[in-house]
Amino acid sequence: MDHRFQTFVYGTAIALMIGWVFYIGRDVFVPIMFSVFVVYVILGIARLIQSIPVVGRKLPQWVISLLSVFIIAFGLCMVVYTIIANKDSVIAQAPRYQESLLAAVQKVAVWLRFESEPTWTTLRRDLFAQVSLQRIVGSALSSVSSLVATFVVVGLYACFLLVERGHLEAKINAIAQSPQHAQRIKQVIADINARVGAYLALKTLLGVLLGALSWVIMRIMGLEFAPFWAVVIALLNYVPYIGSVLSVLLPGAMAMAQFGDANHVLSIMLWLTVVQFAIGNFLDPYIMGNSLNLSPFAILVSLAVWVALWGVPGAFLAVPITAMLTIIFSEFPGTRPVAVLLSQNGKP
Repeated sequence: MDHRFQTFVYGTAIALMIGWVFYIGRDVFVPIMFSVFVVYVILGIARLIQSIPVVGRKLPQWVISLLSVFIIAFGLCMVVYTIIANKDSVIAQAPRYQESLLAAVQKVAVWLRFESEPTWTTLRRDLFAQVSLQRIVGSALSSVSSLVATFVVVGLYACFLLVERGHLEAKINAIAQSPQHAQRIKQVIADINARVGAYLALKTLLGVLLGALSWVIMRIMGLEFAPFWAVVIALLNYVPYIGSVLSVLLPGAMAMAQFGDANHVLSIMLWLTVVQFAIGNFLDPYIMGNSLNLSPFAILVSLAVWVALWGVPGAFLAVPITAMLTIIFSEFPGTRPVAVLLSQNGKP
């Protein structure tokens, strides 16, 4: 058997086995990976604080670390609070949204010259006969509770990772086969820290800016639950390509349910699109550049793979994980071709 073909077969088999382990162990791996990236964001924000002219250089390291942890903890608490605070209100307003949606459907039916206007009873019988409202509400409540529990676990993991970060170098020196091997491992970790840490920190700041601008637009346009949708838009900023589309479509669907007026809905969606376009095509490239050096096609494929393995959390983790794997693959002759294919310029 040809050596290259044999290597390919073994590599594919190992990749499939690792993927299966990631799939069946997603309840364990997802919080761990989120905690790793929370640590990256904290360290990235710490570096940004240090870069503040005059003040940043004078602050002690422990003050900078404490400020960074406080900022992230405050942000996570606000996300959880916003989701929980709006949950009951959405359920209470559901009947009004139901009537508004029915009115919109009736307008479309008249415009399409259907023989008779549909009623909500007809729609429910024909389209939603298999849907159990009780099951949907129960699932939503369970998801919120699970989200809060996950946030707590991620926070605990992140705290322990920060505490043990100072001992990492000693552990690397102890397990490395030689000082040269230890130095190579440290260099790989430093490269990952520089690329992924900067990406996540800047992506977080851009997400906050995007959410704030979107909140202003939705508030001015009178869209209900604007803080909730602002948080959703900020979080979707981590999801490449698809996140920008959902950041416009989801508030648009909410506007249709609330107003039932096509002009109002299109106006909200247009302004949200303008904000997404401005930040995504001008501010984002200007600040971040191509810091991760990932091919757009590789990003889409990684998005599909990690969503298939881990569901929605995989969409948020796809880009950072792929960037880490690209850096690691580039260090080994056998996997370097994979890193070249994943990179944008062929130089991982």
